[in-house]
Amino acid sequence: MHSPASAAQPRLDRKAVGAVVLGNALEFYDFTIYAFFAKSIGATFFPSDSPTDSLLASLALFGIGYVMRPVGGVLIGAFADRAGRKPAMLITIALMALGMLMLAACPGTAVIGGWAQAIVIAGRLIQGLALGGEVGPSTAFLIEAAPARHRGFVASWQIASQGCAALFAGLFATVLTVALGDAAMADWGWRLMFGLGLLVVPVGLVIRSHLPETAGEGHDPAAADSLVAVLGRLLRGYGRMLGLTFLVIAASTVSNAVGTNMPVYAGATLGLSEMAANSVPIALGLASVVFPLLGGWLADRFGRRPVMIWPRALILVLAVPAFLWMLRSPGAFSVYAVTFLLSALSSINAAAVIVGIPEALPRAVRSAGLSIVYALSVSIFGGSTNYVVNWLIAATGDRMAPAYYLAAFSLVGTLAAGLLPETRGRDIRVDTATRG
Repeated sequence: MHSPASAAQPRLDRKAVGAVVLGNALEFYDFTIYAFFAKSIGATFFPSDSPTDSLLASLALFGIGYVMRPVGGVLIGAFADRAGRKPAMLITIALMALGMLMLAACPGTAVIGGWAQAIVIAGRLIQGLALGGEVGPSTAFLIEAAPARHRGFVASWQIASQGCAALFAGLFATVLTVALGDAAMADWGWRLMFGLGLLVVPVGLVIRSHLPETAGEGHDPAAADSLVAVLGRLLRGYGRMLGLTFLVIAASTVSNAVGTNMPVYAGATLGLSEMAANSVPIALGLASVVFPLLGGWLADRFGRRPVMIWPRALILVLAVPAFLWMLRSPGAFSVYAVTFLLSALSSINAAAVIVGIPEALPRAVRSAGLSIVYALSVSIFGGSTNYVVNWLIAATGDRMAPAYYLAAFSLVGTLAAGLLPETRGRDIRVDTATRG
C-alpha cells in the first residue's frame, strides 16, 4: 500500500461538500423535529392519561437510538479506516433514511397496538447505528480533501449544515402549522416533517457514490489493519486525548440539546403559544448557519484551541443570567434572543472542535477515533439531556434546571479544551499525530 502522504489532493467542490455534510444535516433535522414534536409523538405511540408521562415516554424513545451510537461508532468508524471513507458514508445515509421512514410511516398504537412501539423502537435503533458511524468518515473526508489553510472553514460546514437543518425545520413547521392548524399538526402533520427530510436522501446517495476516496493513494481494504488492530492502536496511543475530547464534545452536545429543547421549554415551562414555541428553531437555525463558518474561519486564523475555549467559557458565564431573564420576562423575544445567543457561541466552539479532534489523530485511526468519541458523548448526553432537564423541572419545580445543567458542562468543557493540543498547520497526510 502506498504511503498516504503521497496521495493526490482530491477535488473538493461545493457539490461534494454538500453531499458529505448531508448526513449530519439529516441527523440534526431529525433531532430538531423530534424535539419540538415530542408531545405529539408521545401521544401517538405512548398514549397516557398523564400528558407528562406521555412526553417523558416520547423523550425516552428519542434516547433509545443513542444506545446504538457507540456500536455504530466502533463498527462503521473502524470500517472507514479499513475500507475507505466513501463506502462507509453510503452505508450510513441509507440506514439513516430507513430509521426515519420507520418512524414517519408507522401507524399509531391506537391502530396496531404494541407493534407500533416495537417498530418505532427498531427504527430508532437502526438510525442510532447509522448516526454513530456518520460523523467520523464524513469529517475525515472533509479535512483530508480540503486545502490545508482552509480545513477549519471546510469542516465547519458540518456544523453549519446542522444550523441549516434546524432553520428549515423551524420554517417548515411554522408554515405547516399555519396551513394545517395545531390539531392537525399534533395528529398527523408531524409525519410530513420527517417525510420532507427523506426527500433529499436519493440525491445524497447518488452524489456520495461519485466522491473520490481520501483514505490514501492505493488504499487496499484487504491489506488494512483488522477492526481489533485499529481499535487497539487507537486506545493504546491516544487514550488521554480521547478522554479530553469526550468531555469537550459532551459540553457541545449538552448545549445543542438545551437549544433544541427550547420549543418544549417555551411551551411547557414558559407557557408560550404553540405557534411561538414551534418558531423557536428558526432562531436556533439562524445562529447555527452563520456562526459555525465564523468559527471555522477563526480556527484557521488563530488556532483551534482558543476557539474551543473562549466561546464555551462565555456560555458558562451567561447561561444562568440568560435563563433568569427568560423567566422574569417570558415571551417570544426573550426566548428567541437567548436561543440565538447560546446557539451562536456553541456553534463557534463546535467548528473548532470538529476540525481539531480529527487533525490530532493519524489517518489510519482518524475516522474510528472521532466516531467513537463523538458517538459515546452524544449517546450519553444527547439522548439524555432533554429527558433529564424536563425531569428535573418536574421533580424539583426549579425552572432554572437547564441553565445549571448547561453551566456545569460548560465548565468541564472549557477545562478539557485547555488541555488539548493545537493542531493548526499540522500535516495530516502523514500517519503520525500527537499521542497521549
